[in-house]
Amino acid sequence: MRRSPWATLAVLALAQFIVVLDVTIVNVALPHIQTDLGFTPDSLQWVISAYTLLFGGFLLLGGRAADLLGPRRVFVAGLLLFGAASMVAGLADSPGFLIGARAVQGLGGAMLSPAALAILTVTYPHGRERNIAMGVWGGLAGLGGTLGVVAGGLLVDSLTWRWVFFVNVPIVLALVAVLPTFVRDIRHDQTGPRTFDAAGALLGTTGLLAVVFGVVRAEPSGWGSFEVLGFLIGGTALLVAFVAVEARSAAPLVPLRLFRSRALGVSSAALALNGAAFLAMFFLTAIYLQQVRGDSALEAGLHFLPMGFTAILGAVLASQLVHRLGTRTVQLAGAAVGLAGLLLLSRAGAAGDYTTELLPGLLLFGFGIVTLSVPAQIVAVADVANHEAGAASGVLNAFFQVGGALGLGVVTTLSSSRVGDALAQGAGQQQALVEGFHRGLLVAAVFAAVNIALTLAAPQLRPDAEQVAEAAAVG
Repeated sequence: MRRSPWATLAVLALAQFIVVLDVTIVNVALPHIQTDLGFTPDSLQWVISAYTLLFGGFLLLGGRAADLLGPRRVFVAGLLLFGAASMVAGLADSPGFLIGARAVQGLGGAMLSPAALAILTVTYPHGRERNIAMGVWGGLAGLGGTLGVVAGGLLVDSLTWRWVFFVNVPIVLALVAVLPTFVRDIRHDQTGPRTFDAAGALLGTTGLLAVVFGVVRAEPSGWGSFEVLGFLIGGTALLVAFVAVEARSAAPLVPLRLFRSRALGVSSAALALNGAAFLAMFFLTAIYLQQVRGDSALEAGLHFLPMGFTAILGAVLASQLVHRLGTRTVQLAGAAVGLAGLLLLSRAGAAGDYTTELLPGLLLFGFGIVTLSVPAQIVAVADVANHEAGAASGVLNAFFQVGGALGLGVVTTLSSSRVGDALAQGAGQQQALVEGFHRGLLVAAVFAAVNIALTLAAPQLRPDAEQVAEAAAVG
């Protein structure tokens, strides 16, 4: 039976859409989740971090599994795992239960996302049709992040926070039902070593989890406590072991030779810092809008929406300007605009007007974060061999997700510490939250400032239209 490639694209893009959606849809539900399940302020960030860490940590393993077992098989398994974890998350009755379900959701996303991209690249021949498909893929994925906050607000206000998870279940079931009709089974011929490198994935992800947990526990326990030092040292040791395993593996998840490329190394770091600033801003602002300014979940989602529009505008302009101005120039402009947005947001008070105190910062930040990421993605794969482009793309996505989780851990720890200090000094609850919000955004601004310095070390390229289109699928 002949399958329409555009029907295949619709199925794959919708799956990627819900994976990206789940990064942002939860943010506006966080205050309700905190109240209902009894999360502490410093543990609440794990609702986001558990998902992004497992997603980023196992993304490369998901890609390897798709190559060895067949992408459609892994895609279906990832979808089912994602849907089942979504149902469990919606039924959660304790913080630990919800965090565990979010982690499994991230694992499901790490399986289905690279498998979907593998199917997409085989379905469309190299050239114009693939470029169009990649553009649709990247655009819909980005739209998922934008619509997530509004959809989350609608679901929370109309039903309960549990529906931000339940909504995935019927979509997953529908996709699994139509999959055999629209997506053909593909098997790759394997000429190299047939190994998953599960040890590498486990060491890397466990090491990152330990480091993030150590950072989060630093605020209540103190940086010099046995608990914090134990997790930080243990996590670092696991990451060193991960590098050693990858260096000796015949088929590593992360080919370390890729990092001989200055372009890939600089771009990976830039995207990690971008992810840190992005997740921190979303997390802090969602709580600030509802707990300080008194927004409903839907109002908070709508207040984020203009940022999504400027992000789309930034992606379009960056894709055009890299031809004329070069990647480093556009990336530097994006980093500077994103920094300006964070600094403006950090000046917002408890009762100021949205259009003057919050909107300018949100517009600038949305524009800047995407204007930075587009050229960074292009540069990263510019001098990577074609047969390693998939691995390089996986590395970039993993760095963005994991950098976001690590950055969020640092920001929430320092923000919670400031709230506690302000309360101890006699400030009211609302004022203490504002001061914590300000400190958190200033820490995120430090990430953006480091990104400006980092961008100065990036190469200056003027890519052609094909390189720009293929880079759209990386993020």
